[in-house]
Amino acid sequence: MDVEIIFKIAAIGILTAVIGQILKNSGKDDIATLSTLAGVIIVLIMILNLIAQLFETIRTMFSF
Repeated sequence: MDVEIIFKIAAIGILTAVIGQILKNSGKDDIATLSTLAGVIIVLIMILNLIAQLFETIRTMFSF
């Protein structure tokens, strides 16, 4: 596994934080919350794909 996944997750986190702060300062708290939630969901989907790949690798390793 490469380090690039960590950079992708960090970039999504930074982008989500910046967008959230901009929207909160402009008075759109509801949309800021939704954008933060969207960022969290995107990261969770990325992590779930990695976990699925891990289980697939483990399954193929131990199958005879």
